[in-house]
Amino acid sequence: MKCINSAKILVKEDEVKSMSKKDNLSVFISLILRHKPETIGIKLDNYGYADVNELIGNINSTGRNINMEILEQIVKEDDKQRYSFNDDRSKIRANQGHSINVDVELKELEPPKYLYHGTATRFLDNIKNEGIIKQNRLYVHLSNDIDTAAKVGKRHGVPVVLKINTGKMYENGYKFYLSENNIWLCEYIPFEYVEIFE
Repeated sequence: MKCINSAKILVKEDEVKSMSKKDNLSVFISLILRHKPETIGIKLDNYGYADVNELIGNINSTGRNINMEILEQIVKEDDKQRYSFNDDRSKIRANQGHSINVDVELKELEPPKYLYHGTATRFLDNIKNEGIIKQNRLYVHLSNDIDTAAKVGKRHGVPVVLKINTGKMYENGYKFYLSENNIWLCEYIPFEYVEIFE
């Protein structure tokens, strides 16, 4: 079974085949807006925005079929609210999850007392030694609830949920940001603030 491996995004071939055309387009747009705009020969601005007309035209040049109506449906129906338009809908960007350096104008806020991080059991030894690091992304992603974190963990293998004492981290000077789609972000989490949630 082949994998499409781009910027550490792994999508199994049979999963791609089982997706709707719209879901496949959403995965492709995520790759472009978060990791590899050069895949279709476009550039993002400093704030992570792509020109909508250029995005649509260049996606169509790859043999895919997209127009403004389809793009608006993808943005509206995405269950994780990954994307947002600017005010006049001439530009679009991913709300978070980038591996390229852009400023998505995150809001720095005080986090809840606890947040959760989903990962796989095979990463636990590294986390115990190094803490939770952002890997190829700009931030570590944190969830408000255990169920969401568990779903994230399942993407990487046998899931495990880590409970993070974000209140204590904030007291100790760590900065937290809330993305447009309500994902909490932090640059690094030392293991001393981590509890393995059973």
